[in-house]
Amino acid sequence: MGSYQRHPRIDMHCHAVPPGYRQYAIDNGHSNPDGMPAMPKWTPKSHISLMQTLNITRSILSITSPGTHLTPDTSSSAATGTRQTNEELSAVCKSHPQHFSFFASLPLPDVSSSLLEIDHALDVLDAVGFAVLSNAHGVYLGDPRLDSVFDKLNARKAILFIHPTTCNILQDGDDGQPVPVAVKPQLGDHPRPMMEFMFDETRAIANLLLSGTVEKYPHITYIMSHCGCTLPPIIDRIAGFATLLGKKTGAQDTREEYKQLLRSRFYFDLAGFPFPDQIHGLLRVLGDKGHERLVYGTDYPFTPGGLVASLADELDRGCDELFGREDRERVYVGNAEWLLGLD
Repeated sequence: MGSYQRHPRIDMHCHAVPPGYRQYAIDNGHSNPDGMPAMPKWTPKSHISLMQTLNITRSILSITSPGTHLTPDTSSSAATGTRQTNEELSAVCKSHPQHFSFFASLPLPDVSSSLLEIDHALDVLDAVGFAVLSNAHGVYLGDPRLDSVFDKLNARKAILFIHPTTCNILQDGDDGQPVPVAVKPQLGDHPRPMMEFMFDETRAIANLLLSGTVEKYPHITYIMSHCGCTLPPIIDRIAGFATLLGKKTGAQDTREEYKQLLRSRFYFDLAGFPFPDQIHGLLRVLGDKGHERLVYGTDYPFTPGGLVASLADELDRGCDELFGREDRERVYVGNAEWLLGLD
């Protein structure tokens, strides 16, 4: 599969669909998550086979959208479903310790259950961090309702892997009910991961910056997925509007402040289609040492194995053009090793 050079790599953005979670999602109406044609098949064996083909030395598994809080206003069942899913992923990792680690899920926006899950996932299940969605039933990262969760994550010096999901903006005057979204795709619809995911994660990162959350909790390390989504081309616009909305620093200082936070507090995975074009906007924002903030990702199995291989080929060619050998190795392995404490 593919003719790329097989440089070793650590996969920071890949997913698992173990049987318990698959049934849990189907039972809650997510047979076609976010308008995708189907939930992909997944087994540890098939995942390890792909890893061997691509020379992936470790994969950090996570649950992707729609996450583990599958139905609004069902906090009890969401807490149970999240706990069971995290335990299922932990068991997979313990059965294959040379291949897998995992980011645990949280039942956001249920704050009390999420606080309990943070300690359980780290202390009992050996999670290496947490996978959270850009919004949880319309509550976006950076919302003050989540401050106690971020306070706990900060105290635990957690890694927070942020994954996009379907946009779910709350409407004014509707008692907090989110904008309804279709569960099953219709003929002619575009699956939301095609475009809407990129906008929604950008919205979440903007909210983290604008709300002051990133500065307020200095010990959380963030991983933004998909090469920064649509953030790079509008980060200057976001900073400019922040000054119009009451931020006391000028536009130039605010731009530099936000870019410095991205350079020091965020990593960016290269899952998806960073080449031939997207990567250049992100590197302009990150500056001369941008390669120190990049990590590898496949998005398997939601990106099928054959496409993962061809994207790996394209990524190898692009990275060989942009980076020297040592810098490329940091992107593929070194940065992830540092994040995970493996070096």
